[in-house]
Amino acid sequence: MVTAMRCAKCGADNREGRKFCTECGSALAAKCPRCGAAIEPAEKFCGECGAALGTRSEATRKSDEPQIRIADTPAPENLEGERKTVTALFADIKGSMELIEDLEPEEARAIVDPALKLMMEAVQRYGGYVAQSTGDGIFALFGPPIAHEDHPQRAMLAALRMQAEVKRYADRLRAEKGVNVQVRVGANTGEVVVREIRTGERHAEYLPIGHST
Repeated sequence: MVTAMRCAKCGADNREGRKFCTECGSALAAKCPRCGAAIEPAEKFCGECGAALGTRSEATRKSDEPQIRIADTPAPENLEGERKTVTALFADIKGSMELIEDLEPEEARAIVDPALKLMMEAVQRYGGYVAQSTGDGIFALFGPPIAHEDHPQRAMLAALRMQAEVKRYADRLRAEKGVNVQVRVGANTGEVVVREIRTGERHAEYLPIGHST
């Protein structure tokens, strides 16, 4: 005669000696964490040593919990990077130190920030990525993270737009405050290694490494 073991979760009968229910996969018999004696899921105390088990045994809870191995968790960052051909663009305000040396910080910012905004907008308009602000200028990439086969042309269009927009801003600034602002732009296309660095759950920075930049 075969003795049946009833599953406490789904009520299905299983042959004696089974460790898991053949109907729902639940553990059929857990063990006391203190003495190792077999216990039923509904038992609150071990019948062998009297250890408190609760309404659901610790051993059963552990069998249901996902096992996490920290060593197997992949690194969240691409530390090796990827080799790509990109166009790097630098733009800054010519002679910015001399331009703002006699101004209060708030006055200097009121002059520099609008120019920086125009530079960034030009880059973004043509699909570029502003990788860094240098205080009086920007460093941008065309190619990563959004791939464009015509990234050199896009960088050139962005540079021309910067010159035109900043010139209009400079004309207005010269008339209002007598300050002359000029922007310099340089670009170069070549191979670099691009690394993606995660700085937040939804934010990543792309850092190029190589002589081309």
